[in-house]
Amino acid sequence: MRVPFALAAAALGLAVALPAPGQAQNNPSSESIIQSLKPTGGATTRGIRPVGPDVGAAPASPSATGGATAARPMRPHGTATAAPASAPPAGGEAPSVNLTVQFRTGSAELTPAAEHTLDELGKALSSSSLAGYRFRIEGHTDTVGNPVQNKTLSQRRAEAVVEYLAGKFSVDRSKLDPVGMGEEGLLVPTPGQTPEPRNRRVTVVNVGA
Repeated sequence: MRVPFALAAAALGLAVALPAPGQAQNNPSSESIIQSLKPTGGATTRGIRPVGPDVGAAPASPSATGGATAARPMRPHGTATAAPASAPPAGGEAPSVNLTVQFRTGSAELTPAAEHTLDELGKALSSSSLAGYRFRIEGHTDTVGNPVQNKTLSQRRAEAVVEYLAGKFSVDRSKLDPVGMGEEGLLVPTPGQTPEPRNRRVTVVNVGA
């Protein structure tokens, strides 16, 4: 499985061409993340959906990480049910951002590229602009591998993101809810066993104060 617990994000709406394997992932800055996650009083979700492929993940390995999109039909050989979403802030859909977070193959170990992405997220979540809110950290995968294993790995990766943010940026753990979504809520609907980098993401969702 390959990854962004994308801090894909998994959080959000610009269509961009997939970069070549050697290119750096295209994730937003801390300021862009803040703007995407701040409620604006309207009813629409703001967001950035960067699409950067994960590195080093074997096709048969579980993939992981984050986004809040429409659920797809269940695959016939597995059942991966997403955890219920927290209620969004009043006034409409919850603001969210999708990020690509790269992990070591088949594990929840962050790569240097992942840490770079999470540093931007950490700056955003520890800013005064977002200090009063709670966030759901969703790990999302593509459909390669076993759906049950994908869900488990996506949970571990979401938890790894929370630990990193809490440890380096002192973000209050009680304000971060890690949720492994596995193959549920695909950003790009695909059949089973389809490697799709945009589905391997972490989504950060503002669930309110």
